[in-house]
Amino acid sequence: MILKLIRLTLARDRDYPDGSPDRGYELVAPLGEDGHIDVEEWRKHRDRCRVRRFWVGEDEEHGHLIHTRGRTWAFHYDIDGDPDDDESGYRFESHVFAPGEYVSIREHDGELRTFRIASVVPLPD
Repeated sequence: MILKLIRLTLARDRDYPDGSPDRGYELVAPLGEDGHIDVEEWRKHRDRCRVRRFWVGEDEEHGHLIHTRGRTWAFHYDIDGDPDDDESGYRFESHVFAPGEYVSIREHDGELRTFRIASVVPLPD
């Protein structure tokens, strides 16, 4: 199992009709050969499964990829530990993380936004 660095960029939406490569996320996650996040490997490497949110005009946010009791994936930020600040991945458990695919994230403001998987590369040791 190799941890992967996954880059997500904002897909087109009403505010950004062409999408935006300057808005998105980079996350580290263990992916199986099928491109799905491997929960067992995540348990073994959860301290290395990090997320960085980048958004032009805003400070970067850094946190962790977490697996919730409801068996969903979310980003937990190292702000105050407030779970209301978490951002949830919509059906991450069933999505394939491969370049060109799309995933959705419910962000802090409650907005569900779609992101394109721009790249998936092995994380250097």
